[in-house]
Order: sequence, then C-alpha cells, then structure tokens
Amino acid sequence: MNEKIGKVVLAYSGGLDTSVILHWLRDTYACEVVTFTADLGQGEELGLARKKAEDMGVKEIFVEDLRETFVADYVFPMFRANALYEGTYMLGTAIARPLIAKRQIEIAEATGADAVSHGATGKGNDQVRFELGYYALNPDIKVIAPWREWDLTSRSTLVQYAKSHQIPIDTDKGGEPPYSTDANLLHISYEGKALEDPWVEPDEEIYTRSVAPEAAPDRPTYVEIMFENGDPVAIDGAALTPAALLTRLNELGGANAIGRADIVENRFVGMKSRGVYETPGGTVLLAARRGIESLTLDRGAAHLKDELMPRYAELIYNGFWFSPEREMIQAAIDESQKDVSGTVRVKLFKGSASVVGRKSPNSLYDQDLATFEHDTVYDQRDAEGFIRLNALRLRLLKKRRG
Repeated sequence: MNEKIGKVVLAYSGGLDTSVILHWLRDTYACEVVTFTADLGQGEELGLARKKAEDMGVKEIFVEDLRETFVADYVFPMFRANALYEGTYMLGTAIARPLIAKRQIEIAEATGADAVSHGATGKGNDQVRFELGYYALNPDIKVIAPWREWDLTSRSTLVQYAKSHQIPIDTDKGGEPPYSTDANLLHISYEGKALEDPWVEPDEEIYTRSVAPEAAPDRPTYVEIMFENGDPVAIDGAALTPAALLTRLNELGGANAIGRADIVENRFVGMKSRGVYETPGGTVLLAARRGIESLTLDRGAAHLKDELMPRYAELIYNGFWFSPEREMIQAAIDESQKDVSGTVRVKLFKGSASVVGRKSPNSLYDQDLATFEHDTVYDQRDAEGFIRLNALRLRLLKKRRG
C-alpha cells in the first residue's frame, strides 16, 4: 500500500462497493481516479453512474456502450463451443470480465494511468478473471484490489463508511443493498443473503427476466432462428445485429419462463457457491445451436467439440480468456462452424425450449439413407462384417477370460 500510484482506472458501476472504492482509493493512495462504466446490457441507467462520478469530482469519466462488441466478440464465440460450466452454468458473468479488463487496460494507456482497480471480493472468481485479463494485456500494470487490502469486511461496514463520508448510496429497508447481482445482456445472477443457504428456495420476487412457469402462456411460442457459420443472424426471417438478436431472444424466452437455473458451483478459489441465474435468450440459443449442429456437423467433429467443451468452459470460468490454450481451442471450434448454417425452429413452452424443426443447405442428413422404409442405397448385409470386426476384440477378450 506504500507504492506510489499517480492515476488508477476503476471499473465503476456507481453502486455501493465501487462508490466506496472510489473514495477509498483517493484517501489511501492520494491518486487521481478515472472511472470506466461499461454498458453490457445490464438494463440500468448508466447516466446515473456518470452523475455520481461527476458529483464525486472525477475529471475523466468513461461510459461506453459495448453491447454489440460484447455479444459479437465474446458471447457468440463462446456459444460456438456450446459452453456450459459444470453442465449447467452458462458463464454469463465470466464472459463479461475479459471485455471490461481489456477496456480498462486500453483506457489506462490512453489516460496515462499506471494502475487499474476493481470491486471484486477476495472470496470470488471475479478478482481472478479481472486480474488475469489485466496481466495478459499489460504485464507491468499495477493492480489495486481494495477488498484484499482494506478493513471494510462486510456490507454493513461499507454502508457505515459511505455514510461517514457522505457518499450517496441506494439501500433497502434493512440498510444494506438487496441481493448481490450481476447483470448483462446474456444473464442476471443473484447471490448472497438468504440464497447462501442452498436448501432455501429463492423468492419469486427476485426474478426480473422471466415469468414463473405457472404464469407462462398456456400455448407454446414458436421461433425460427437462422444461423450463418455458427452464429445466429436472424429471428423469424428478420436480420438483427448480435445485441438486438440476443435482446429479442431474452424477450421470447423470458415470456415463456425459460432460462432459470439454481446452481451450487465450484469456484476457482476453492469454495462452493450457490447462485441463481436467469439466462432466457442464451438457453434458447443453446438449444437452437445444438439443433443446427446436429444436421451439419460430422460425427467426429461433433464428438470432439463435446470433448473440448468442458475444458473450454473451465478456462472461461477461471478467467483464462486471453490464454493461448483458449485461443487454440477457439480456433478448432471456429473451424468446425464453417458449414453450420441453416434455420432451426424452437418451441417455447412453460420453461422448456425444444427443437422441433431444422433445415440447412449444408445438411449431412440423408433421408434416403436414414429411412426405415425400403431403400436402394444401403445394403443392410454390409452391417454383418462391420459388427464382426468391431466384436473381434470383445470375442478374444472373452476367450482369454474363459
């Protein structure tokens, strides 16, 4: 903490944590603070963050709309892998961190800052994700992680600090912020308070992006998603930008109770954590992508992708977006997507997203081969030799064992 810092770029939301951090950085390091607020589709009025920064005397304020970049360059590449962490988590928080880290480093270079700072706690994954990103992009950058330095050890002490220093904050009736949340165009997460007990069902009131299955329409909604080279490009025949397309899928999925997940996950730092997530558009998109790949991917390529996926998902979860191994896997995944084009029809109904139709100009599906009716292109007698060759090692093993 004795190291001299002239200027620091802070990932700033305008909430309790980062508002306290802004003041604490100045007080502790006697440095100038540059704030960076990214619009990743979290649905908040980011003008408020700018105003709070202005009210606190910040001279250099960056508020940027990065929604299209976020979806096109981070979400879509991740979805080409059909990535799920531990089979359930769609990585909504994890995939946003490398973009924020990248822009912080770029802003630090542009403003002459010698340090960056974030509001992630010392118990969570985000500190790792941010800082691995920082160091991958600027090996010499100085990183300030207040939660690992200060003596403000709880939300209540943050509130007390804010009040004692006249820092304006939003609190609930109990004097503390509500559920800890992280939101962007892909998802919203809820953690903390009552949710820390994995036996307790979350209150329906916490959900903001989806209706309950009981309240969803009694008739299904059908949606057609068009893909080109692995990425979605249109919904029901209407071409959309990446961010607009994901927004539309969020609307359709949320209205049909799709995308809720209640998870106990293994954090990179070693502990288990309970989180509740809403990822309506992503859930629909994942089902649709699986549908189009079932037509267009060769069996070997499809199976290899599924083998690579858990490793790829773990890399993103743990913060290694800028690592050479993630880029290597990404290159293999992107190569597999060159013929993944076509249209998928998905049925949305009371929490489920089911593929009910798929077509592609690059389809490997041959109805003449697949039919159970009479055909002239497949000699069923060929299967006998195929089976006997595959059974050979099993027969030899049985004979040896007796």
